[in-house]
Amino acid sequence: MADLLLEIGTEEIPARFIPGALGELQALFSRECETQRLRAGQVATLGTPRRLALLAVDVAAQQEPLHQEVVGPPRAVAFDAEGRPTRAAAGFARAQGVAVEALEVRQLDRGEFVVASRTEPGRPTAALLPEMLPRLILALPFPKAMRWGTGDLRFVRPIHWVVALYGEEVIAFALDGVQSGRASQGHRFMAPGPVEIARPGVYEACLEQARVYADPARRRTLIAAALAQETAGVGGLLLEDDPLLEEVTFMVEYPSVVRGTFEAEFLSLPREVLITAMREHQRYFAVTDDKGALLPYFLAVNNTLARDPAVVRAGHERVLRARLADARFFFEEDRRAPLHARVDALKGVLFQAKLGSYHDKVLRVQRLAEQLAEAVAPAARAAVSRAALLCKADLTTSMVGEFPNLQGIMGREYARRSGEPEPVALAIGEHYRPAFSGDRLPESEAGALLSVADKLDTIAGCFGVGLIPTGTSDPWALRRQALGVLAIILERRLVLSLPAALEAALAGLHGRLERPADTVREEVLTFFRVRLENLLEGEGHPGDIIRAVLAAGADPVVEAVARVRALASFRARPEFTPLATTVKRVTNILRGAGALTLRDPDPHLLREPAEHDLLQACATVKIQVDGLVAAGEFTGALEVLAGLQATVDRFFTQVLVMADDPQVRATRLALLGKVAELFSRIADFAQLAG
Repeated sequence: MADLLLEIGTEEIPARFIPGALGELQALFSRECETQRLRAGQVATLGTPRRLALLAVDVAAQQEPLHQEVVGPPRAVAFDAEGRPTRAAAGFARAQGVAVEALEVRQLDRGEFVVASRTEPGRPTAALLPEMLPRLILALPFPKAMRWGTGDLRFVRPIHWVVALYGEEVIAFALDGVQSGRASQGHRFMAPGPVEIARPGVYEACLEQARVYADPARRRTLIAAALAQETAGVGGLLLEDDPLLEEVTFMVEYPSVVRGTFEAEFLSLPREVLITAMREHQRYFAVTDDKGALLPYFLAVNNTLARDPAVVRAGHERVLRARLADARFFFEEDRRAPLHARVDALKGVLFQAKLGSYHDKVLRVQRLAEQLAEAVAPAARAAVSRAALLCKADLTTSMVGEFPNLQGIMGREYARRSGEPEPVALAIGEHYRPAFSGDRLPESEAGALLSVADKLDTIAGCFGVGLIPTGTSDPWALRRQALGVLAIILERRLVLSLPAALEAALAGLHGRLERPADTVREEVLTFFRVRLENLLEGEGHPGDIIRAVLAAGADPVVEAVARVRALASFRARPEFTPLATTVKRVTNILRGAGALTLRDPDPHLLREPAEHDLLQACATVKIQVDGLVAAGEFTGALEVLAGLQATVDRFFTQVLVMADDPQVRATRLALLGKVAELFSRIADFAQLAG
């Protein structure tokens, strides 16, 4: 066995593509090894903007042998009465590449058959890799790929070199004219030129001598340490920004950190403006004091060691100063008009061709948000209504035009400076949340309701004009928005009827829907139900419990989730299994009997004491369960329902449900219907496994 190195050298790859590519490279190699029956030890991937590399230790010298057993014709066909092989046996043996004498007779379930056993020896790894490695490279997926020159090869960026070593031997192959070898490349500026790699084990050390840290984890550690050192030098703290740290890690091969300053007067700009100006355009880190206030410093990560750090620092400061000056100009110009004066300008900003302008959307969202507030938080109605009217107005500002990710944030700031009440400003700033996985949820009541209204309008509108997510495409991020709605409802425990809210959203879209409203309603509710199931599965709840509870009703969402959690917890109790068995028996009998002829059991037709006992028990339990369910005490409701089991079992023991007398039979079925109705307050027990 020997170690394996594969390095694909390219022009600079976008930083956001590299982590995913390295993960795919490792996964593809593992799948190839499994397919090719090739054993390997630890596998690691390394990468910089100019290279993607894979290191595998202790790769076996050859494939594992392949043992196969093939079943042939029946014994009676393969051998004659004297036991001599027939032409069928000879043909089967020849097809399998074995001698007739090597055929075995095996007793199988369907009788005696001949079986051919054969072993295919493994190929040497050195002969296998020239086929396997190019296939691996070409299979790497990227969000965008390109062609170059006159060739047909597509890759994320043009390939300039390939290193392929198995031990000390070069694995020879060519990709679109690029021949594999052992020559890598050093840092583009500080150590340009070839770097000979003698064997995989010295790969990282050789590149480090050429000013390249190939291991992303090491680069990240070096960057983090340098950032901490520089912030400590001014008595500050680094504003934590893990995504930015990840990005700059994959933008450099040999990192160095420079600290710069900017004029303190720029600190009068909103905090988010300063951070965005540093981060989004320049990839600079911000520095704060121990209370979180920004300090007039920034940290830049460079890809080279500066001969004169002062020159580099001055260059960064000059660029940032210009950027902050632009931001200050935009901020001052935008403030010349109050935020509410910009609402009419939204008529000229298209939301979606079939759904109208942002002004149209604002009016829809305002009506919907007011209705949501009336339903769950009447005291917040005024703030919600005003915030809804103003929530998109900042789309017409110069600041948002320059920094689109500040939408909502600038609306909040301009609302404050326009004299709007603080609840209105906060709601404007929060209504886009959550904007991505892991994002914060709205913290204010008005912000939460406005966010739900905005997202519901988008989801209903997109479904209404056929912009429905597919398995591979969701350009309007409707899945994320639906998850956001559910997260807000659950976080704030909003007893909100999703079907009613959706009905209101669809009413606001009247005249714009291109599909039947009933169809859209059912599709959107199903869409939300699937997202809710995903959320509950993410909490670790069994699928059958989720399905059973939601089959009994998924609205309000807060109540449905509480029922799932209660039933999942109750399942661990010893009384659960016999209880579920009894309830399933009830539902199976009812389903087998079809439609009931009586809505309520007729007491005059109850003949057995067990029938009267069950009717009385149902009445008593109903009062208790109604109160517990109304209070959201679903575990308590299950405990009360569990007490009904003995009475139901006694009923089954002493009473023939399917009596000959149709009236008696219907009455007993109606009595069981009362039992099923009680349990359906929690779940459809028939859908539980086991």
